[in-house]
Amino acid sequence: MKPSNNAAPSIIGSDVTISGDITTLGEIQLDGTVEGDVRSESLTVGEHGSVNGTVVANNVIVKGSISGQIKGRNIRLEKSAKVKGDIMHETLSVEAGAFVEGSLTHRDNPMQESAPKAIKSVEIKSEGQKTA
Repeated sequence: MKPSNNAAPSIIGSDVTISGDITTLGEIQLDGTVEGDVRSESLTVGEHGSVNGTVVANNVIVKGSISGQIKGRNIRLEKSAKVKGDIMHETLSVEAGAFVEGSLTHRDNPMQESAPKAIKSVEIKSEGQKTA
């Protein structure tokens, strides 16, 4: 299911605080605070907006602050951005003055969950102990 092309963005005002996750197929303009994960097609975090959680979106513009991992195809960090967390991106733009604390990782499909690595089974024996 795709959002219609003329759908208006969801706007979260500067006086709004949300405790919990947000998921939408559309666009979000965030000027308030989210204590939780945000998943959308497009997310713009305004200068006074903040997210404390994971962000997953095709297009991410950060003017405010994010504390948590960001996964997106196109990520733009503007000069007022403050990001504390790892960024997985296909394309990344960082303006002079933006603050980033975390690792930057280029991936062809950053929003795809990576498969868990297989854990190798290891048998540990004490000296003199026999195993069947």
